[in-house]
Amino acid sequence: MAEPRGSSIDGKLAEEFAAPSHVDEVKEKMSAFARRHADAGRRVVLITSGGTKVPLESRTVRFLDNFSSGRRGASSAEYFIDSGYAVIFLHRHRSLYPYTRMFLPVNLLEALQFRGGEGASGNTGEVVVNQQLLPNVGKVLKRYNEVKEGGLLLPIEFNTLSEYLHLLKAAAQELSSIGSLAMFYLAAAVSDFYIPASEMPEHKIQSSNGPLQLSMKMVPKILSPLVKDWAPKAFVISFKLETDASILLDKARRALDAYRHQAVVANILDSRRGHVVVVTPDTQTELTLNEEDAKNEVEIEEKIVSNLIFAHTKFINQPIG
Repeated sequence: MAEPRGSSIDGKLAEEFAAPSHVDEVKEKMSAFARRHADAGRRVVLITSGGTKVPLESRTVRFLDNFSSGRRGASSAEYFIDSGYAVIFLHRHRSLYPYTRMFLPVNLLEALQFRGGEGASGNTGEVVVNQQLLPNVGKVLKRYNEVKEGGLLLPIEFNTLSEYLHLLKAAAQELSSIGSLAMFYLAAAVSDFYIPASEMPEHKIQSSNGPLQLSMKMVPKILSPLVKDWAPKAFVISFKLETDASILLDKARRALDAYRHQAVVANILDSRRGHVVVVTPDTQTELTLNEEDAKNEVEIEEKIVSNLIFAHTKFINQPIG
């Protein structure tokens, strides 16, 4: 079956997915961000990160979700910034965030301590950081402040599948103006199924009605219009995660054939933090962490980003026509 053209997906987005009220405001921010950095000769990467929530009711009590924490997107954002990119970080609300991600497991109140006597306001002196619970926090804070001062990171939040789809479309349309300087690093775990707003019950589904049976539609393949229509000159990377290694590379190649984008990062659930395969139309590159990497606390995302930046450079410099 042929992939739907952008116009049909535009119509489906308008009819079946409610657009967030702030989408126009976000578009202006992304446009200004992309133009400012492109004018300075800097590349811009749009990173999607975290999972998408699929509501089962209009006044949502129940929803479908997935396990994604946003770890890959958050860590990749740091490596892209370190490599000279500016980053639009389209991330799930409360998913892992660049620079703060490594401190998330820490109980903040355990990591902060009072030093000194009782103050006039009732506070117990100066607040200090327990460096054992928050190692390298000074170094991380310094780097984060440098990124903020340089305006290198533009965070945009989404929560539901609808918000994600509309904001990704907006980002693609705004980044199209900078052509091949734009990269799309689509690491978010996007639901394959949804209930259209017109078919969703308004109120909480009642358990007293008995067992629940759901009929869900397939989410439109937004990668198709992104590549063909919304940002046709951009460098686009999708991600493919499977639990069955025997089908992984075949599905990655089929995605490249179907959507005509530049790369797929393919990984298996159980080994995703130490091994991936970057598949392009002409190459297949395995990236693996070894014992030396583990000693030096190297993350697989550092290798992924390095590989893709090299490919992006070749893409920008390729002859036109």
